[in-house]
Amino acid sequence: MDITEVRIHLRSEDRLKAFATVTFDGVFVVHNMKVVNGNNGLIVCMPSRKIKDGSYKDIAHPIANDFRHTLEQVVLKAYNDELAKGGVPTAQAAGNEE
Repeated sequence: MDITEVRIHLRSEDRLKAFATVTFDGVFVVHNMKVVNGNNGLIVCMPSRKIKDGSYKDIAHPIANDFRHTLEQVVLKAYNDELAKGGVPTAQAAGNEE
């Protein structure tokens, strides 16, 4: 599976740094991945929904660790490229990406 496009939507929040929209093989898209400032640096979080007990459950996620690592590297590179281009973060509410 190839990652054919990554779009970054910068945010100006303390922990949430960006939303990412990732297209796979030019035919399948996943919205609302998050670039988050974690305790040990930037991490990529999968889109999730709140369940009845108040916790969150991923809607979509990689099964293989190798692909998860590749996906994270590609998204973080796109995030850093967007910052380098001088992208301007927005203060839009979380989850209202597009």
